[in-house]
Formats: sequence, structure tokens, C-alpha cells
Amino acid sequence: MRSSVVKVFATVLVLAAAVMPGTADAAARPAGSEPVYDFGSAIRETVWVDTGRDGDGDGRSDRVAADLVRPREAAEQGIRVPVIMDASPYYSCCGRGGEKERKTYDGSGRPVGFPLHYDNYFVPRGYAVVLVDLAGTNRSRGCVDVGGQSDIGSAKAVVDWLNGRATGYSAATGGSAVTAGWTTGNVGMIGKSYDGTIANGVAATGVAGLKTIVPIAAISSWYDYYRSDGAVAGGGSPAGLAQTVAAGNQGQNCSAANRKLSQGFPANGDYSAAWAERDYVAAAKNVKASVFATHGINDLNVKSINFGQWWSALASTGVDRKLWLSQTGHVDPFDFRRAEWVRALHQWFDHYLLGIDNGVERTPRVSVERQPDVWVDQTAWPAAGSRNVVLRPVAGGTAGLGTLTSGRAVAGKATFTDNPRQSETTWAAQPTQPSASRVLYTTGVLAQDLHLSGTGTVTATVTPSTATARISAVLVDYGQSTIRNYGGPGEGIRTGTAEDCWGASTTGDDACYRIATADTVNVGLHIFSRGWADLANHQSLSRETQLVPGRPYTITFRLASTDKVVPKGHQLALIIGGTDAGFVSPPAQAPRLTVDLANTYVTLPIDGPAPVAGAAQPLPATPSQVVPDLSASLERG
Repeated sequence: MRSSVVKVFATVLVLAAAVMPGTADAAARPAGSEPVYDFGSAIRETVWVDTGRDGDGDGRSDRVAADLVRPREAAEQGIRVPVIMDASPYYSCCGRGGEKERKTYDGSGRPVGFPLHYDNYFVPRGYAVVLVDLAGTNRSRGCVDVGGQSDIGSAKAVVDWLNGRATGYSAATGGSAVTAGWTTGNVGMIGKSYDGTIANGVAATGVAGLKTIVPIAAISSWYDYYRSDGAVAGGGSPAGLAQTVAAGNQGQNCSAANRKLSQGFPANGDYSAAWAERDYVAAAKNVKASVFATHGINDLNVKSINFGQWWSALASTGVDRKLWLSQTGHVDPFDFRRAEWVRALHQWFDHYLLGIDNGVERTPRVSVERQPDVWVDQTAWPAAGSRNVVLRPVAGGTAGLGTLTSGRAVAGKATFTDNPRQSETTWAAQPTQPSASRVLYTTGVLAQDLHLSGTGTVTATVTPSTATARISAVLVDYGQSTIRNYGGPGEGIRTGTAEDCWGASTTGDDACYRIATADTVNVGLHIFSRGWADLANHQSLSRETQLVPGRPYTITFRLASTDKVVPKGHQLALIIGGTDAGFVSPPAQAPRLTVDLANTYVTLPIDGPAPVAGAAQPLPATPSQVVPDLSASLERG
């Protein structure tokens, strides 16, 4: 162990009075790092790290700007400190956090304002905080490539510099070499949305020195942000996002890089080499860092499939993992569970970056928000008792309506016509009425709670009337309940005017933030999982085939990862439709689709017995529901 690390532990031991109860060595075990360093006198500087790439084609290796703040007293005493790092493209274009904070600088270009509370809270506790401008953004050179080698490489280069494997400079061009002898080299990456995505991507390189990541509402595969099992997600493109985040850069010429982005992704939903480059799930085997992930089950921006497949892929790596699942949309836990989040982060970083034995790795692995502000712990996700259960649609007395049962397959047909102007909210609104644009099957009233925990799939055998076709499926909880208003402007939170403070403040770097509370709504239905596919990709995700009208095709596609209890007395429904407006783009011609019910089923991850229907009870004719704001996008991450 380095002598500098021993000094950190000694400082903590002297200043941390509280200890963990109930252990034989409690008197010798520090509870956690304490705010012993003066934030006002902290060292603030920018180092430009050489990435070894020339993305903007100017003949010089790109340098990325790493703005950092670290305790001055630690440097003067020769105490090396670990690093909390947030690499982002948003520090000038869009801002970070609920208050859209941007980096600020003094007249000499010295960093003053660091967005978010990480520096205010952790620097006094013996950490450095490093905020990295991704290549091609803010004060960094190079070009954005939306999750590709430039983005990931620019953040990885800073981890390498912190561990003595890359060169840093005192200026964007020229300048003198700068080393990072003040750090232990232990790095924890954190960030929401695009930032957390970069943390996932850097971890997937297996870079030495990255000890932990905290991805918040993060992408694990960019294909699953812009596409879905062959279907093209509605709105946005990698090239458009690159232009948005590069708006505040230093004016470098990225026309060639932008052309590559525009041309590198198929216009259809085929999985290509460009998507594979941005698929961190496929590289999860390389991850060595521990992972503390958090995601909103109702996130309609970065869909929950992104946490589900990433978490599951990490299971085989053996790394320590922790997961929070909220009822919110695309929201940071600092805004829905603030005190608990800061405390959890503090313990997590203390353990994985300072090496303090505080027992955090032995706390419950998974926490799930069951009702607004009501959390339960689980030992695993999917839940330990979760298993795949097949439920089959069976035709009823009314065309397009029927039951969803765990019994045997029953012959039957159901037909609907794709209406690209309708969405899942329209499909679900009148469950007792037949519809020309969807079919609906329900379990009937549940005799006991039904816990779904994991990632489900739909297998559908469908005959289209045209050569192109989309197919969508949604799971609906019918019954009165109070949930977070994830479709509202705050995606499940309401931000007030009162503030609370998390750490020390200085002029230009405030530690105080507006307090958010749960924004709730009473509903009669909750669409809690959905999935979309292009029938042309029934054989291969990498290559679509033209459909022959009148011929049946079988396709299996994924539903959004979830952890949801459908309560006793409610009903679970499966709805199958065509184009889910706002979520996926429509086909060239709207087809008439005939579903072969005997060869169509949904496979659900159920913790407990299969659903058992109670006494017959009609659904409400038009139950109230959340109407999601489909303008949500990563650009406002």
C-alpha cells in the first residue's frame, strides 16, 4: 500500500468518530471520509490530455480539457487522493442537472463553477473531482462521434493520464507537460444519460485504474437508443446529436467526422458495424470496475432495456454491483431520493476509491420504488424467484378481445390494421371496446399480487397484407393506483423554490439546489412495459428481408426491462398493435395484420406463481392514464 494512501486512512481514522456497530473490530474501522479540507482554497486547474487521435484532421493530436478541483492541503502534505470523474459533452451546450448548470471560468480561463454537487461534497472529504469535456465539445479539440471510439477514447485517455499512461499539458496547444502525481490513480466515473453512457463505455474497455462506475439512466447500446429490434425509433439521429453537443466547441472542422456519422448507420433498423462499435453490452466481459446503476422504470428517453441488458451481462463478470430502480422517467436520484442518494454515493466511493471497509458491498444489492417514495430491497434483479412464464392470448366473444392465460395454445385469429397516427395510449384507453388498430388480451382480475421482474419477450406469428410491417406490444396494469407522473414536465418530480445544500460553497460554485418532491397522479391504468419490432427483421437483426404479402412470419422481440407488482384485484393485459406513434417510425404502407393466436405468446419474468384470475369483473370503459411526453430526448439529458 502506498504511504500516501496510509496517510488518507490515518486522517479518516482520527476524524471519523462514528464506527459501524456490531462488529468485533468496530473501534478500528472508520465510518467514512469527513469534510476536513477547505473547499475555498482548493486547487482549480485545467489539464489538456493528449488522446492520440486526430479527429478534426488538423494535423495535431487532439487534446481534451479536464477541469479539476482538488484539496490544497492534501497536495501540500503529500497525500494522494482518488478521483471522481464525470465526462460529458454537455458542459457548454446544455448544462447538467435539474438546474442546467454549465462550467464557468474566470478571465484567465481558470475553472470556477463546477456543475452538480460532486465537487462541493467530495473535495472537502479528500477527493479530487475531474470534469472532462468530451472530444469536440466545450474546450476540447477533436470531434464528437456519439459513443464511438472518439467519445470513449477521450474519456479513457484522462483515466490513463491519472494513472501515468498518457500525457497532459498546460494548454490546448503547446504548453508544458503536466503529470498527475497528486492522485492515487483510483478513478470512479459517474454521470447521467450521455455522461453515464460514457462511463459504461470506458468500463467496457477494461482500463486499469477505473475502480467503479455510477451510470445514471445510461445507454448500454446505442442501437437500443435509436432502434428497437429492427424498428427505427422516432426522432433524432447520431449526427443530429453530435451537432447539438458540438455547438459550443472551439470551431474545429468536423465536417468529415459528421459525414461519417451521417453515412455510418443504416436508415432502416439493421444492426451494423457502426452500432456494434457502440455496443458496450457485447464488451461487458472486459469490465473490471464495480457498478452502481440507477434507472427509471418509466424512462421513455433512455429506455429501460438499456439497464436490463447491461446488468445481466455484468453478472458473468463477477464485479460488485448495486441497482436502484425508480418509478420516474429520465431523472437523477439526486432529485427523487436526495439524502439517501448522497449517503449511498458517499459510502460507495469511500469503499471503492478510498478502500474503507464500511460494509457497503454487503448492503442489499437492489432497491426498487414500489409506490412513490416507498422503496423495497431485493437480493437480486431479476428477483431471486423470477422465472420465465408463457402466457397465451385466447380469443373471446368479441373480435380483437380475449383472455391471457398460462394454459395451452388455442387456435384462433385476430386482425387489425396499422394506424400510424395512434399510439399505445389510444390502444389502452378503451379496453372493453374492440378496435380496428389493435388487439387486447387480459388475465381478468388477479387473485393475488403478480410480481414481474426482468426482461420479457413477445413471440408473434403475423401475416401482413403489405411488404413492410411494424409490430408493437405493450403490457398494461388495469386498476386504480397512484404512481409518479412520469409523463409530466418533471417526469415524476416537482421542483420547488426552497433549497438545501450538499457540501461547501464558494463564490461562483454553489452547493445548494432546489428541492424536488414526488409528482404523483391517480390512474386507472399504467402502461409499464413495451417493445417494438420490424417484421422484416424476423430472421436477422443485421439484415431485413422483404415480406411477401399473405405469408405468415414469426418474430420474437423484447419488452422493456421492468420490476413491477400488478396488485391483487387489478388486471394484466397484453396489447398488440402496429406502429406505436411517437415511439417508432411507420412502414411505407400501413398493413392489415392477422395474428395467429395459437402461435403467439408473451414470455414474462414472474417472481411467484403464474397469474390466477379471480371472479369476473369488467374493466372500466375508459380508465384514466398517464399520457407520456414523447418530446423527451437525450439532447436534454
